[in-house]
Formats: sequence, C-alpha cells, structure tokens
Amino acid sequence: MSDTLKHYIQLMRLDRPIGILLLLWPTVTALWIAAEGIPDLKVLIIFILGVILMRSAGCVINDFADRKVDGRVSRTKNRPLATGALVSNQALQLFSALGVLAFCLVLMLNTLTIMMSFVGLFLAATYPFMKRYTHFPQVYLGAAFGWAIPMAFAAQTGEVPTVAWLLFVANIFWTTAYDTFYAMADRDDDVLIGVKSTAVLFGDDDKVIVAVLQASFLFVMILVGQQLEMSLVYYIGVITAAGLSIYQQTLVKERRPALCIQAFLNNNWVGIAFFVATAAHYAVV
Repeated sequence: MSDTLKHYIQLMRLDRPIGILLLLWPTVTALWIAAEGIPDLKVLIIFILGVILMRSAGCVINDFADRKVDGRVSRTKNRPLATGALVSNQALQLFSALGVLAFCLVLMLNTLTIMMSFVGLFLAATYPFMKRYTHFPQVYLGAAFGWAIPMAFAAQTGEVPTVAWLLFVANIFWTTAYDTFYAMADRDDDVLIGVKSTAVLFGDDDKVIVAVLQASFLFVMILVGQQLEMSLVYYIGVITAAGLSIYQQTLVKERRPALCIQAFLNNNWVGIAFFVATAAHYAVV
C-alpha cells in the first residue's frame, strides 16, 4: 500500500471505524422498525454503503475545517492535513467524490428520500464549522448522525411517522452524551486554542449533565418501545444500555483523557444492544 493511499484512509478514518458503527446502529435499528422486521435488501445495502461514505466524507471535511488547529492538539497532530502529508485541495476533492457517490446511491430510492438527502448533506458539510461559533457542535453532530433515521423510514415506507422523530430526538441526546466524553479528552487543548464544545461549556458539571443526557436518551427509547408495543426483549436492550451508561460514568470519574475516550468507544455496545433487542423483538413476534 502506498503512503498516499494510507494517508487517504487516515483522512477518512477508515482505520478507525467507530464513527461508522455509531452512525450505523441507529440507522439499521430504524430500518428494522420501519420494516417491522428485515428491511428491503436494496434499501439496507444502500444505507450501509451510505453510512460508510457519509461518515468518511464527514471526517474529511472535519479535518479540512480543523487543518490549522489539529497540529496544536496532541490527539490530532498527526492527521494528514495537519502534517502536510495531504493538502486542502486533495481533501476537498475527496469530500466531493464521496458526496457524489453517496448521492448516486440515494438516487436509487424514492423521491422523499432524495429530497431529505439534501438536508443530510448540508448537516454533514456544516457540522465541522460549528465549533467555531457555538458550544453545541455535539448537538449538531447528533442531528447530522440522526438524520439517517427519518431517511430510513422514508426509504422503507415512503413516510416519516412520529416514532421516527422520537428516534431522531433520542439520537441527539445519545450523540451529545458520547461526543461530550470525546470532547472531554481534548478540553485542555481546546480551551487554549479557542475551540468550543459542550465539554468546555459544561465545565465541572460535565459528568452530571452527560448523565442527564444519557437518562433522557433512555427515557425516549422507552417511549419508543411503548408506542411500538415492544416485547420484553426490547426492554432487556434498554436495561443493558442503562448498565453501559453507568459504566461509562465510572470511566470518566476522574476525567482522564484515555478513559474519556474509552467511555466514548463503549457506546458502540449501546448501539449494538438496541439493534439486537429490536431485531430480536421482530424475529419472535
């Protein structure tokens, strides 16, 4: 593998797929709910590929936006644009190519989904710049990641019911919580260079506020379960996610950066828990 290809892989974070997984689990969970079981195979494949492409595109535009500050943050100083291994034009060309590929996939779906995809592209393209102007880029990321949920319902059923928006709101709570853990690892560097985040805004109240966000996420997921008349297996997923949330709080007790990242990564299991519980419900009913 050439060095240039390695740098492109790093730029898209394909060597670190956690972001793909955190976007994938809510998306496929929404597809299972929309289909009340296994979704249409074409729709499922398109959304899986779309998740990979759009998360990769998001990473590329994020690094483009942060190219002048990443070198001043210990965790990001070795990113390709920060080191000069790749240049801005290469990043913008890659972002455009990924966006075009994702849009080509969407064109195979219905008109409602195609129209909604423009909102998704706007959210993905503008998210990285939010940290310059607001302390709530984590909330904006939740909306960007969560937009795949109403799109999944639109693609599978041709409409976006109330439960889709409940799942969207739940995803915003969840994403804000886990991305605040991520931001806590960089807080000292972010304060020095003037980058905004919920971790900076929350300060010493960060753990409590994240706990409230986690509880809000679980509460909305319970509402989803009630509206869909889910069976016991779904609520086993809720209990599992609650236990994982408590574990994450123990990890960040002393706010050590490495453990904050570990708490962030642990959310992959939260996503798995809800997907498995949802799929299991529809498999047995």
